[in-house]
Amino acid sequence: MSAQPPIELPALPPEVLAFRARGEEWEPWVDALPGLRRDLLDEWQLELDGAAMHGYCALVHPVRTAAGERAVLKLAGPTWDGEHEHLALRLWSGRGAARLLRADPHRWALLLEGADASRDLNVLPDLEACTVVARLYGDLHVEAPPQLRRLSDQATRWSAELRALPAAAPLPRRYVEQAAGLAGELAAEPDCDGQLVHTDLHYDNVLASLRDDNSGNWLAIDPKPLSGDPHFEVAPLLWNRWDELVVTGDVRAAIRARFHTVVDTAGLDEARARAWVVVRELVNAMWALTAGAAIEDGDGFRTQCVTIVKAVLD
Repeated sequence: MSAQPPIELPALPPEVLAFRARGEEWEPWVDALPGLRRDLLDEWQLELDGAAMHGYCALVHPVRTAAGERAVLKLAGPTWDGEHEHLALRLWSGRGAARLLRADPHRWALLLEGADASRDLNVLPDLEACTVVARLYGDLHVEAPPQLRRLSDQATRWSAELRALPAAAPLPRRYVEQAAGLAGELAAEPDCDGQLVHTDLHYDNVLASLRDDNSGNWLAIDPKPLSGDPHFEVAPLLWNRWDELVVTGDVRAAIRARFHTVVDTAGLDEARARAWVVVRELVNAMWALTAGAAIEDGDGFRTQCVTIVKAVLD
């Protein structure tokens, strides 16, 4: 009997093909994706079970395992963000996060527990969603494995980069200097490192569980893990779903409501959480300045960053 021809797999999404334009590291990764996808589907005995999805730096395919289990095949791109994702997921072991079913770190490939991609925390009112995330912190903030990059190293670098911004940079100089000082102070504190932090925990990165064992209704996905400080986690909940803050007519009050909801629910130290918000927002604004055209509507984005800083400080 002659061998059956290989099953024709769908083309890569145009958005993933466009990753080539990011630089020389990305071109070979995109070119290798079709073969890598085929190899892993074969080796891990998976069948495609829906249209491909993608994040900023990964191709994601809904699949079925040989046992019929719903799962997700994730192929991550060449960024530091994904290098230790498997370690975080393995340590969490399904507590507050999607379970890791299989990993090939050398090929940056993960097989993850399936979740309801059509139902993330955007379906809930923002303060209710903030409460969900704050309650997940208790499961996710555990002792970090030694392989992770350290938040203190990142904060030390950010402090130097902020101080190096020219005085004429279109950002309030008092906030630049305050963020630089806070970053340096936080980096020097012993509690800056040691806990596993997701670092990108916001409304899009928490999906409804498909489990039927009542072990959790919401699951975190897509960590960019660091050994760090749990207070570092708050800021993404303030800068996402921005339009909803604007339509309230009182952006400052709406930002502060989110901030206090998270801090109070999670039992965080308010001053420390505030300090990390200031640092992260000024770092975001600095990146927008240096990225130029890579950040759409750079002026509007920087204004948003400064608005958040003013809201938590006033």
